[in-house]
Amino acid sequence: MKRKPEYFVLRGLLFIFDIENTDDDAREKIIVSKDVNDKNELAELFDIFIRPEFLSYSIDEREWCVDTLKHYLGVGDNFDAVFTKITTYFDDDVEDQRQFMQVLLSCLLRYQIEVLQVN
Repeated sequence: MKRKPEYFVLRGLLFIFDIENTDDDAREKIIVSKDVNDKNELAELFDIFIRPEFLSYSIDEREWCVDTLKHYLGVGDNFDAVFTKITTYFDDDVEDQRQFMQVLLSCLLRYQIEVLQVN
């Protein structure tokens, strides 16, 4: 049975970038060194921080994340409900929240393919 899309799924994925997360100077330096409004640098951040966490999820949890992102992108959401709930280490504001989430989705889909190719 498919789970319904929930914003907390997206906030959970992005928690690694939240200042409420445990202090980690090395992580903070990496985060602030990247331009979150550049698709390639953003994908690099996701590869470093989101990928390991995402791959530790069960198949159902990974699908829930992907399905949630697809749903909110599909209905034209602006993702304010996600970005207003977190305060990030990013040096700049995310200029295009939908683009940010589209990059995240493309990375998650790539990670899913990597898992399938290994198994």
